[in-house]
Amino acid sequence: MSAQDQIKEAVTQNDVVLFMKGTKMMPQCGFSSRVAGVLNYMGVEYADVDVLSDPEIRQGIKDYSDWPTVPQLYVKGEFVGGCDIVTEMTLSGELDALFEAKGVKFDKDAAKKIREANEAD
Repeated sequence: MSAQDQIKEAVTQNDVVLFMKGTKMMPQCGFSSRVAGVLNYMGVEYADVDVLSDPEIRQGIKDYSDWPTVPQLYVKGEFVGGCDIVTEMTLSGELDALFEAKGVKFDKDAAKKIREANEAD
């Protein structure tokens, strides 16, 4: 199976998938850690794909999305964005709205706590 086929399968077979450096339990870069941390804290069930374990997947996901960096978050087959976009969406409530619109379960109280903690900064 080609890298593009593997990527397409991951994106279409999982409601939420994060292409990242490392794994959700052991991220290998700060940006991947931030996005995984948000998803973990919000109780979102998601698949993680470690791009460091396969150079073809690492380049392939950039080609697939036409987005130059990792991490990359997909929800119900739709590319959402990388660390900065996911962070902005979390703080604005847009990520909550996306999850609700797509039928993805998450902890609304946890999402609210993230926003409240960042308002103090």
